[in-house]
Amino acid sequence: MKYSFILLFALLIATIFPSQAKNYDLGKYGLKPDSRENSALLLSSAIQKIVREHHSNSPVVLQFPEGTYHFYPTAALEREYYISNHDQNNPKQVGIPLEGLKNVILDGKGSEFIFHGRMLPISIVNCENCTLRNFSVDFENPHITQMKVVANDTAQNRITLEIAPWVDYKITDGVFSARGEGWEHTPQGCIAFDGITRHIIYNTSDQGVYLKQVEEIAPRTIIASGWKQPKLVPGTVIAGRTWHRPTPGIFAHQSDNTELKNIKIHYAEGMGLLAQLCHNITLEHFGICLKGKNDPRYFTTQADATHFSGCKGKIISTNGLYEGMMDDAINIHGTYLKVTERVDDHTLTAAYMHSQSWGFKWGDPGDSVQFIRSKTMEILDARNTIASIVPADAPTDKGTKLFRIRFTNPIDATIQPEGNFGIENLTWTPEVQFTHNIIRNNRARGALFSTPRKTVVTHNLFDHTSGTAILLCGDCNGWYETGACRDILIKNNTFINALTNMFQFTNAVISIYPEIPDLVRQKKFFHGQDGKAGIVIEGNRFETFDRPLLYAKSVQGLVFRNNTVLHNQDFPAFHWNKYPFLFEKVANIMISNNTFDIPFNREKDIRLNYTDEEEIHVEQKQ
Repeated sequence: MKYSFILLFALLIATIFPSQAKNYDLGKYGLKPDSRENSALLLSSAIQKIVREHHSNSPVVLQFPEGTYHFYPTAALEREYYISNHDQNNPKQVGIPLEGLKNVILDGKGSEFIFHGRMLPISIVNCENCTLRNFSVDFENPHITQMKVVANDTAQNRITLEIAPWVDYKITDGVFSARGEGWEHTPQGCIAFDGITRHIIYNTSDQGVYLKQVEEIAPRTIIASGWKQPKLVPGTVIAGRTWHRPTPGIFAHQSDNTELKNIKIHYAEGMGLLAQLCHNITLEHFGICLKGKNDPRYFTTQADATHFSGCKGKIISTNGLYEGMMDDAINIHGTYLKVTERVDDHTLTAAYMHSQSWGFKWGDPGDSVQFIRSKTMEILDARNTIASIVPADAPTDKGTKLFRIRFTNPIDATIQPEGNFGIENLTWTPEVQFTHNIIRNNRARGALFSTPRKTVVTHNLFDHTSGTAILLCGDCNGWYETGACRDILIKNNTFINALTNMFQFTNAVISIYPEIPDLVRQKKFFHGQDGKAGIVIEGNRFETFDRPLLYAKSVQGLVFRNNTVLHNQDFPAFHWNKYPFLFEKVANIMISNNTFDIPFNREKDIRLNYTDEEEIHVEQKQ
């Protein structure tokens, strides 16, 4: 009896106080801070050795001696990775490949990881219960070319530019080229930043770059002819770029329970973080950001700050800072496959369609799926279950574009290739918590959400997001990104001067904008829920210089209440949408108890297209 009590007590203690993590000092395995040696092979060898030595399931903490570490593409490890929403070029040179690890904590202890050339800095592949923390990622020579406008002679179409000191470049026969280790290009476009506020210049959006008639008049100072844009006044900072996005800063693939804490990514040629087919990801004090107020750079990543494709479980981002990126702060979606062949009543072939999203697993046996008509974005009533799924054009999922899928139940007879149908995987859809984040001074949009599961967007600051601050999308025609939002709360956020520029899906501060080619013939709503307010926007503060607040297309069940709207004179109003509320094919919309500094007028402030007047319920104090 006494022995049983002791055993029970020991088990209880083990449950409450799990075995302590074992710390490993990577300095003892050859890692040297503050040298310019290539750390890639040393680190990979150290991790493999430690994993072999550690014969326990207790956590392992790999600690860097604090300092600066350099990683080079020469002698880096090569991997064949197919990464959603990126260029599918292989192989990739990987600085820190973390593969097949379990219960590992990688602690940078405040270190800086500096990468060179064209690399994928960090991969997290087939890992479980892994945490990365306390470090920053940067490139010594970014692929974005920063220039400052010194003079702008619009009469002669000549701009004088000062090239940032870290940019390596050459001029050959009048053509300007930026270059680095293993890469060289001429920027194709640019984003223009205010030299003082770091906001993207009002009403400029994407600008062309004219660097094929260039003359160097002094060291790092050039005159570019043929470039006429009066808005690029002296002091404007230009981020010249191509449209390449070969790799993100961190790539997570088929990993469970990943945590990224106190990490700052200062540059990546693709996205800051791309996670695909992952289960449970937490970002805490995660930043795609500058190095403080005195950072001479104005840009961060070439594309989105964070992007999640085909994930499930929970995605949590809290206390993050996302700024200066060339696209959205966060984008969460799945990927539609397009039906290409009906083999029999239980079997279809279906394909990845977008050129940057293919080559990886799409689903598993047992996954729940639904079908959608691409032209009207109407979801068919009957769901189904995958019985088997195999690549139809490759030996494995790696590199495949086409799948042969057998379903448990008979397939709806209307689903034929000529009917333009898509398939959505409902199992691989996540819950989302996006709270206490700052999004500012970026191109395109703020936050994009496309998941049917519960999504909470609260206490965030959207400060000069340039385009729409929040977008609820869905597209089975171009990007092929799923899907409908059924349960989303947008509460207690602050929006400051969104819509200073025009980009895709930028119809209002909050845009609910599924891509629907044939909206007129659509009979079923895409977003929301029947008989329930599936989308609630409440308690937010809008500070705006223009009119559009909320745009909604194909929505059923939407509430806009208890919000405060304040107008300023920071910029001239210019948006084509002159209505605070523009609705196209919506139902069961409630607008109530909002505070407007300009009195609300239902007739002038609400525009309805393909919508009955009685579907809009206004309980607004006049």
